[in-house]
Amino acid sequence: MKHHRLLTVFLGMLLCCATGTAIAKQADLPDVTEDGLHRVPDSRMAIVYAEPGADLALYSRVNLMDVYVAFKKNWERNQRSSSAGSFKVTSRDIEKIRTTLAEEFYAVFKKTLEDRGYGVVDESGDDVLLVRPAIINLDVNAPDTPRAGSSMTFASSAGEMTLYVELYDSVTGDLIAKALDRRIDNNPYYTWTNSVTNKVASEKILKGWATILVQALDEARQR
Repeated sequence: MKHHRLLTVFLGMLLCCATGTAIAKQADLPDVTEDGLHRVPDSRMAIVYAEPGADLALYSRVNLMDVYVAFKKNWERNQRSSSAGSFKVTSRDIEKIRTTLAEEFYAVFKKTLEDRGYGVVDESGDDVLLVRPAIINLDVNAPDTPRAGSSMTFASSAGEMTLYVELYDSVTGDLIAKALDRRIDNNPYYTWTNSVTNKVASEKILKGWATILVQALDEARQR
């Protein structure tokens, strides 16, 4: 299954919550999707659809696919227009942010899963859950570039990002569930933002999402 199919699916969902929170647009969402998934109310993520009767208790290992990373619309243009001279964000900076976030995503999810006893593998199997993730609408308020030098940027938030994730049975390829969730790094005070603080903020958000996946697997086993 190609990434362009995944993009088509979740971009359609994003039309329902592009400018506001996903929760505010819940009434606009269908109860059942075209692929037969039913909306799950009162979930830990903003929007969740799942196959009726699907049992996550079957899975003790996870095949975690590479995460797709996409910036918020016009983010690159806005960064370049608001930055002066040597401080402008380059295509190399953008690719580095994508690569770094993808590496952080895998590391955080892998550790969270393995700490709770779920193996992370690169194979299919009867006990393997295939997880296909994407980070979209990535908005880094103050990207820390190598040319920043002695400059300092203060902000009340490192930024925001939205997770879209699909869960599949790794053997049959059946779509079990999909979810969409937007998270914003909020700070009541203006703080100095740099690569270190941005990393801390993103890892906190990623840890929250990874924990939700682990909790869903744990609760399925307990039932």
